Amino acid sequence: MVMPKMGESVMEGTILKWLKQVGDTIEQDESVLEVATDKVDTDVPAPFTGVLKKILANEGDVVEVDKPIAIIETKANNESNKEASETEDKQEEVLQEPLLQQQEVQAQGIVYRNGEKANNGFYSPLVMNIAKKENISASELEKIPGTGKENRLTKRDILAFIENRDHATAIINETPPPSQKATTEKPMPNLGTPVKSLNGSAEIIEMDRMRKMIADRMVESKRISPHVTSFVEADVTELVNWRNKHKNSFKEREGGPLTFTPIFVQAIAKAIKDFPMINISVDGEKILVKKDINIGMAVALPSGNLIVPVIHKADHFNLTGLALKVNDLAERARVNQLKPDELGGGTYTMSNVGTFGNVMGTPIIVQPQVAIMAIGAIRKKPAVIETPQGDFIGIRHMMFLSHSYDHRVVDGSLGGMFVRKVADYLENFDTSQQV
Repeated sequence: MVMPKMGESVMEGTILKWLKQVGDTIEQDESVLEVATDKVDTDVPAPFTGVLKKILANEGDVVEVDKPIAIIETKANNESNKEASETEDKQEEVLQEPLLQQQEVQAQGIVYRNGEKANNGFYSPLVMNIAKKENISASELEKIPGTGKENRLTKRDILAFIENRDHATAIINETPPPSQKATTEKPMPNLGTPVKSLNGSAEIIEMDRMRKMIADRMVESKRISPHVTSFVEADVTELVNWRNKHKNSFKEREGGPLTFTPIFVQAIAKAIKDFPMINISVDGEKILVKKDINIGMAVALPSGNLIVPVIHKADHFNLTGLALKVNDLAERARVNQLKPDELGGGTYTMSNVGTFGNVMGTPIIVQPQVAIMAIGAIRKKPAVIETPQGDFIGIRHMMFLSHSYDHRVVDGSLGGMFVRKVADYLENFDTSQQV
């Protein structure tokens, strides 16, 4: 079993915890260990069924992608124990050489090395990248209390330190050296509360890491792309009636809700096929037209932050497939169980601001994409209904679509026609289809 590739730019991972022990029987696709990368923490499944014969990489080790981490004995192995033993020896030799290579990451003149032992254990790539971004010095890093195995510094430890850095730094600086701790050490205060008072008239809440990333990316997007937003109002009465008719049977059969999101994704995917120049990105003075239609959907997390999992090749799914995919990604996003590949590769993004009761919005583009659509709340409104016998006023379900686009490469005609096309697909929704 080798360290799998967990993202386009991920070249190594840190073993956090082995979920199976030597001698345990493992089923194919059953989680065997937890691995941390600079993007995400995730479980690694077994590639096949067998018995875990030997663990080749310990918890805390940094292992390159495609390097061996364990020996799993299958039926074929039992028939040739000698060959398996020889293979194991070779794999251990291959592992030992690159396992603790001295890959340097510099931040403010401080050098961290993969695999280097500190007071708290190994520094994982995730911890080192956070330290680099937050300008945490090596001396600070060594003094942060670790809660991992053998006092290893974990992502949770360093993020807790960052959220309360001023207070935590003062506490850490007052902590006596190891030789004095036996007589002078005091219990560390709880650093988990990020709120501090200021003159009794205001509170300061430190941004968590995700909020800082969102802030940086939004500012960068506005700097890169001149945003223009077009609005269209759509009559989705027939669509609403169709969903009301099928939502209960869908939930009974599939165990999850039938939301409007997969219907919106389907309409956007169809419109992208009609207007492929929306499905592009900009590289300097070149325009890259993407062949795959990968639609990101903004999901609100319990913390209040947003994350954007991606439905890859969304145009290849039928409505049932989209509904199941949307539910799966949304559920796993809220419990931090998304894989790195599920957060990258998007070519277009939608945000359903209607879930917050908003009728419209002006969304900010996810770089390097060139457009994003906000879906407003569906409301009953009086509207003019045209018929061969004449026009009349009726109660209809109406909603606004807000389309923000990069005016460097998307002109108003294209941006406006695209959002109008999405509205047309929603207004002419095929109510005869099953889900």
